[in-house]
Amino acid sequence: MFLTNENKLNFGGVLLGIVLTAVLVMAGVLWFDIPVYNFLRTFNCKFFGILGNIFSAKNWVVLSAIVLLVFFMRKIFQTGFKFSIKDMYDKVRGSYAFWIFSSVFLAVSTGAVLKYVIGRARPIFYQEIGMTGFFPGASDAAFHSMPSGHAMASFAGLVMIGMLAPRAKWFTWTLATVIAVSRVCAGFHWPSDIIFGAFWGVLCANLVRAWMVRRGRA
Repeated sequence: MFLTNENKLNFGGVLLGIVLTAVLVMAGVLWFDIPVYNFLRTFNCKFFGILGNIFSAKNWVVLSAIVLLVFFMRKIFQTGFKFSIKDMYDKVRGSYAFWIFSSVFLAVSTGAVLKYVIGRARPIFYQEIGMTGFFPGASDAAFHSMPSGHAMASFAGLVMIGMLAPRAKWFTWTLATVIAVSRVCAGFHWPSDIIFGAFWGVLCANLVRAWMVRRGRA
């Protein structure tokens, strides 16, 4: 999405994505978040809760790390191990498992900082006392609504998988979108939270791919 045909970062595309996302997020905060949230809440069901439990940001990090570890152990049995960080890195750097893990980890780690800095109150406050707002620097997770961790991690991981397996791109993008929207249906996020999270996840996946290709790790 933000890459050229040579897998180089398209800075013009990134800038356009930032501007469009900023406009949509601003419009959400000022206008459509509450009506769209109230509409999507009517579609909540048990399935969305299960989906949220499976595709949480924590699970994405853990599962992608486990897959990477399995790949690493396989490489050790094949080529041996020199007990050095460099050797460990050399064994995994070209693997798709490493690309997926790197995308997810980058999105989740930077996203955690954004959540803390932005400090947006989750919809539960609106449901219970009619309150919305931003409380930058708040440490409680109840004020870490923006961006959505599920959206960031799912788009980072699934978009990367789609880039590595282009024929599955339609499925990976669809699944990531369903996961993100389900967080609004389940009452955990505002629509603008998932828009921001989706953009951040896609951007992280593209950054990782561009970096890996540039460093000759494809």
